[in-house]
Amino acid sequence: MSVTVFQNARVVDPSRNLDETGTVIVEDGKILAAGAAARNQGTPEGASVIDCAGLAVLPGLVDARVHVGEPGAEHRETIASASAAAAAGGVTSIITMPDTEPVIDDVALVEFVLRTARDTALVNVFPAAAITRGLEGREMTEFGLLREAGAVAFTEGRHTIASSLVMRRALTYARDFGAVIDHETQDPDLASSGVMNEGLYASWLGLPGIPREAEAIPLERDLMLARLTRGRYHAAKISTAMSAAAVSRAKADGAPVTAGAAIASLTLNENDVGEYRTFFRLSPPLRAEEDRLAMVEALRDGTVDILVSSHDPQDVDTKRLPFADAASGAIGLETLLSAALRLHHNGDVPLMRLVEALSTAPARLYGLPGGTLAPGAAADLAIVDLDYPWVVREEDIRSRSKNTCFEGARLQGKVLQTMVAGRTVYAA
Repeated sequence: MSVTVFQNARVVDPSRNLDETGTVIVEDGKILAAGAAARNQGTPEGASVIDCAGLAVLPGLVDARVHVGEPGAEHRETIASASAAAAAGGVTSIITMPDTEPVIDDVALVEFVLRTARDTALVNVFPAAAITRGLEGREMTEFGLLREAGAVAFTEGRHTIASSLVMRRALTYARDFGAVIDHETQDPDLASSGVMNEGLYASWLGLPGIPREAEAIPLERDLMLARLTRGRYHAAKISTAMSAAAVSRAKADGAPVTAGAAIASLTLNENDVGEYRTFFRLSPPLRAEEDRLAMVEALRDGTVDILVSSHDPQDVDTKRLPFADAASGAIGLETLLSAALRLHHNGDVPLMRLVEALSTAPARLYGLPGGTLAPGAAADLAIVDLDYPWVVREEDIRSRSKNTCFEGARLQGKVLQTMVAGRTVYAA
């Protein structure tokens, strides 16, 4: 029997609305007790005792939008390397996207992801499966069989389904299987050749822009279909005030709708593109400051349910190009928590709400174990120094790709230790 006791920690557990100084006791991979009351339980004989004075214990983060290169582009990221990056960022569970090569659209490929994760990953890996075969937006995949095999959600990854009929059917079938349709919205015609947010700054740089409406129009359609079908719809990555207002209206109507946002959309804006810095070419693009502020407000008031890293590894060949030719996307697993803590340190979002959006809410949304420090739960947790100052350096990045938006950034708050089922998978 192995027992670890974390004493004098700030225990933050949104699943129990708990933020207090106390003790966390981990026994045989499970939480035995966590909180102020746990101090009265005494220290079990033979326990390993760690003094966490000045540190916080959080439930391990659950990142619901992680692109990996495996299968097909292992040079960018493998399940093993993504899991090492996740562990370093306090992320104990990841949901992987199906837009690999081949696409995760049948049972054998879901099983491949689960088997590879079981053999190589440090953290919990949950595959999402494609909504349509080959991500072509036409023929739907076998939701029931894929769900049975272990797919936790259905998504087109970076793609947007053009057909309203296909989306209606997907929401209807997903409803029958209790599954979530997780959709990223961008109208391909409106976005067409756009590479950054449409506005004055794009004009100054001479770059074609993507209007906010490119995100909002397909989103409004999806929200109407969610009202119609009563299927569970998750807007994967909203980035504008317009989109937040649409989601808020749908929720007020009682539609079974949730929304996520990439941490970059709340901590960076279009000005960060600077002089054509391709690591800031993202999808959705970094928006104007007023949209960023609207997204922060949407997180605070619960319109945005969860935060994701939108971890999207790209190698030198796809990023060191002229801005308009570079691939969109950035890695984010290792900086997800520290970047989010910017919102806590500047007083924009309470710590409890942040941890809920990063851990408890995604676990609940996708029906995953985790997101809690409740007794009996698996000991997936992160020990964090909320005030530790550090600089993001390329040589410290564990991901195979180095395309981070935060290279050279000064961040405050660092993960010192990550546990998955009571086993330490990362220690600073």
